[in-house]
Amino acid sequence: MTEILRTFYPEIEPYESGHLDVGDGHVIYWERVGTKGAKPVVFLHGGPGGGCTPAQRRLFDPALYDVLLFDQRGCGRSTPHAGLEANTTWHLVADIERLREMVGVDRWQVFGGSWGSTLALAYAQTHPERVSELLLRGVYTLTKAEMDWYYQFGVSEMFPDKWEDFIAPIPETERHEMLAAYHRRLTGTDKAEQLRCAKAWSTWEGSTITLLPDAAMTAGFGEDQFAIAFARLETHYFMHAGWLEEGQLLRDATKLKGIPGAIVHGRYDMPCSLKYAWQLSKVWTEADFHIVEGAGHSVSEPGITDQLIRATDRFAGKT
Repeated sequence: MTEILRTFYPEIEPYESGHLDVGDGHVIYWERVGTKGAKPVVFLHGGPGGGCTPAQRRLFDPALYDVLLFDQRGCGRSTPHAGLEANTTWHLVADIERLREMVGVDRWQVFGGSWGSTLALAYAQTHPERVSELLLRGVYTLTKAEMDWYYQFGVSEMFPDKWEDFIAPIPETERHEMLAAYHRRLTGTDKAEQLRCAKAWSTWEGSTITLLPDAAMTAGFGEDQFAIAFARLETHYFMHAGWLEEGQLLRDATKLKGIPGAIVHGRYDMPCSLKYAWQLSKVWTEADFHIVEGAGHSVSEPGITDQLIRATDRFAGKT
């Protein structure tokens, strides 16, 4: 008999929220949901530039978890909006440590999806002693091959109609370097062109992250305020390869030894191809590895939601 899929926990409001001045002109928004003093976890959203959302709170049993979510530098309710100065992977790793100290815990579960998995790996490899468990969805190790697959050639073959819209703002003479071409425009002074490119960049992602089309997802990614931060921050981070050495996160996966965890990855994940999650699972053998059939990239896809909630339940000792 087929098991019933686990679904999101009911809507829950933060019991506490605020803003933390992390220096360099940045102030980040944070919120806590669940039960104060219960099992601590930090949730790392995607993007870079995505921001935390109410749906992300619903991956955890609120009776068993004390969840901290925050908008990373430059996005969501953090300020300055879409700010690129002093905004790198290592600034964010330091911000996570500031938040842990603010919460007052020695160790916590680290949960990251998509870009959040990149950041989770960077944090866990830097501060393994602070991680009780590591839960990754849609693993992204930010190698050149991964970026080329999504922004140059690969996914373009699967979505030629969406790809046509993605390349439209870029002259043919620059299309051999799509990431660089977008970055120039998104950091330029022409605000109209910046917005047009931001919406095209973000809509490309919104229209390719689910196995089946999701009009609401695509529309949400194309909303002006979201698109500006999302596109500017993604191109900023990706042009600098996340301030990581090529292959660093897989190379240093041995630093995760002894940390229990789980990897959840859709078979048909377009932005983050399965190969890299597979490679990570071969090194980080403490992690349970779940390939979700009939699923793409999004946390909202039923099979992915199911495996993530099974993992958070298990880590909280719930049977």
